[in-house]
Amino acid sequence: MLLSYDGCDRLNWRKAKRSINNGACAEVASSTGVIVVRDSQDPQGLALAYPANSWNSFIAAARTGAFDNLR
Repeated sequence: MLLSYDGCDRLNWRKAKRSINNGACAEVASSTGVIVVRDSQDPQGLALAYPANSWNSFIAAARTGAFDNLR
């Protein structure tokens, strides 16, 4: 996981379809072999870059409810 990512301004950022319009969302973008995540309220701030396979494992676990007990 990286704490910053060069070239973030050139990425195609997306928010979840179900996000509300108050700006309190995470945005994600893909680049070569990594998924980059940033705070939508601070687009010029730090971004986190995860290896694509790690991100895919996280998404798969979230879809199966692996984190539901963290509420």
